[in-house]
Amino acid sequence: MKFLKATAAVVTAAALVGGMSVVAQAAPKASGTITYGLWDSNQKAGYVACAAGFKKATGVTVKVEQIGWDDYWTKVNAGFVSGKGYDVFTSHLAFFPEFAAKKQILPLNSYIKRDKVVVDATYQPGLAALWRDPKGVQYGLPKDFDTIAVFYNKQLTDAAGVSAKTMSSLTWNPTDGGTYEKTIAHLTVDKNGKRGDEAGFDKTKVATYGIWMEGSGGGDGQTQWSFLAASNGWKVNDGPWNNNFHYDSPKLAATIKWWHSLSEKGYMPTFAQQNGVGWSDQLAAGKVAMATNGSWMTGSVFGAKSDKFTPALAPTPVGPTGKRASMYNGLADNIYKGTKNPEAAWQWVKYLGSAACQDVIASKAVVFPAIPSSTKKAVAAFTKKGIDVNPFYVHITGKTTFLFPIGDKKSQRNDIINPVMDSIMSGKSDVSALVEMNTKVKALFK
Repeated sequence: MKFLKATAAVVTAAALVGGMSVVAQAAPKASGTITYGLWDSNQKAGYVACAAGFKKATGVTVKVEQIGWDDYWTKVNAGFVSGKGYDVFTSHLAFFPEFAAKKQILPLNSYIKRDKVVVDATYQPGLAALWRDPKGVQYGLPKDFDTIAVFYNKQLTDAAGVSAKTMSSLTWNPTDGGTYEKTIAHLTVDKNGKRGDEAGFDKTKVATYGIWMEGSGGGDGQTQWSFLAASNGWKVNDGPWNNNFHYDSPKLAATIKWWHSLSEKGYMPTFAQQNGVGWSDQLAAGKVAMATNGSWMTGSVFGAKSDKFTPALAPTPVGPTGKRASMYNGLADNIYKGTKNPEAAWQWVKYLGSAACQDVIASKAVVFPAIPSSTKKAVAAFTKKGIDVNPFYVHITGKTTFLFPIGDKKSQRNDIINPVMDSIMSGKSDVSALVEMNTKVKALFK
């Protein structure tokens, strides 16, 4: 289905939403060339293909540029200052509230109203609302979403006698770690061949760790500990844009204390040991048996070539609440407020948010598109590649997701939270530091 059909005077947009055809007319014709930025190299090919489809439909050329995460955000922010930013750029929930507060990105409400774009009902539940501020101003249309699962090396689990069924039915609690900790311990092996659950295990000479840390997680803990804390009944605040934070909760303290204990026991590398080391590289090299991370890493991990690594996936463990949990994050595209071609930029954002583009992205089997029908096509594309992504998708079907903690003053919050979390995971502070940290975070909003 073509999302846009341009004529001399009219651009007609058509999208299928929940079986209902939505047609918008009388939008000005877009023309010219715009720039588009993204950070994920695995997704570039898909968006280049979308740009080709968009040009065929509208005549507008989109120049796609991909650069790595750190350099990407440096360029985005430098563009705001210089006035030479991308016309449209892939955005993140951690940053967009500040972009909106500083009026660096374009509100979309007038375009959405003019073109009669159906927003909330088009996408997976809750995704569109994440890109809407408390005043109801929409700044992006969802393009994809992600959840968390356990990546593991099947060669190592097979050698340890740990079945796929065991991996898919792990349980966790902060007291003794449940079968999750037992499995992590059993998959840990020292240089003498002793496993972490065997007598004589030497935690100072570990050859293969049971699990990887990947930093302290800051205040989000998206891939590190958020799913554990949530399955323990914790929530970061009282909802999107809410300033009542709960970092002082005993449930979070118990979770973080248990998580750090894995390093103390030798089952997980210390904060210093893992700093600056790529977790997926360690997984592929057989240096670690398992690691929790996001669905966006699936293509990269399963594409790794190593005779020591056979990739597999398992869902996050069931916690004390009796349920699994996963942070529910999603990306969208923002339009730079200073763009010289806002109409073409909007038409591109609208196209990115349509099935015309998201079906293309689905076919690449890299991420899960935000439109439900496109999500299913992505699952099918992964399956065709021999990858069972149900450990990620089970959170959608089972409704065990919780929203990314979106809100104001992210940079200031990070300045308070990150040093404390790093200190706890380094063993320099204990979890009691979370109480004072929470007080300081809440003080930002007084």
